[in-house]
Amino acid sequence: MIRDRHNVIPVGMAVLLHVVLLGSFVVAFDWTRSNPPAVPLAMTATLVTDSAVTVPPRVEPEPEVLEPEPEPVEVEPPAAEPEPVEARPDPAELARQKLEEEKRLADLAAEEERRQRAEETARRKAEERAREQAEEEARRKAEAEAERVRKERELEERRRQEELRRQEDIRRQREENERERQRLEAEQRRQALEAEEAAMAARNSPEMSAYVAAIQSKVQRNWIRPATAPDDLVCSVRVRQLPSGEVLSAQVISCNGNDAVVRSVEAAVRKASPLPLPTNPLLFSRDMRLNFRLQE
Repeated sequence: MIRDRHNVIPVGMAVLLHVVLLGSFVVAFDWTRSNPPAVPLAMTATLVTDSAVTVPPRVEPEPEVLEPEPEPVEVEPPAAEPEPVEARPDPAELARQKLEEEKRLADLAAEEERRQRAEETARRKAEERAREQAEEEARRKAEAEAERVRKERELEERRRQEELRRQEDIRRQREENERERQRLEAEQRRQALEAEEAAMAARNSPEMSAYVAAIQSKVQRNWIRPATAPDDLVCSVRVRQLPSGEVLSAQVISCNGNDAVVRSVEAAVRKASPLPLPTNPLLFSRDMRLNFRLQE
């Protein structure tokens, strides 16, 4: 590519542009313009007769003298302005201006680059701050969640330990209750066995014989013998009494007599209330079986 060191092409283009503009001005000027034609003046009059109107003597006006029309004056076209002669630019000045323009453009580009770098830096910093804030928020949430889970686990562990202790206490209490129940049952069995042995010993003792004989004697005294009672009368009577000896009920279980004899024996037991009490408390029984026999 050929470089125009002396700016011949831009100067030639400028001169050609001025010539074209001047030629357009000359062509556009109107050389045919002329003065407008003269217009003759017109007069109007009215004829009046003597018989119609009496008028003073008429004075004829002087005829109007028309001025001659001015001759058209030709206007000479303005002289064409001399074409300006553009001074040839100084190559040093052009080079200086070019350097200044390049420097200005470079400064603008550098300023734009600095602005873009500043915006990019600010954007990266804003993104970094946003990321750090998001990470910090996520870290706080994670720590809060971990703390919540830890507390829930601790609470659950305490509840589990408390439940285990409660279950252990219940188990120990049940075992203690079971041991106490077994001990009490064993003690009761032992006492019952001892009481039963003592009662058996007492029932086989002379005191029992005397106690039964006293009851039978009192019942016998309150018995009214029916006529139908046999001489070998034997009746087994179930008697229920209070610790005071008061008879609650008397029922004949077996008897070799008729109904009248049975009713008389039951009535005799009830009339004998309260029954005699034994000297030994072990001989007393709330429910006792009394064998009633006819005595000679």
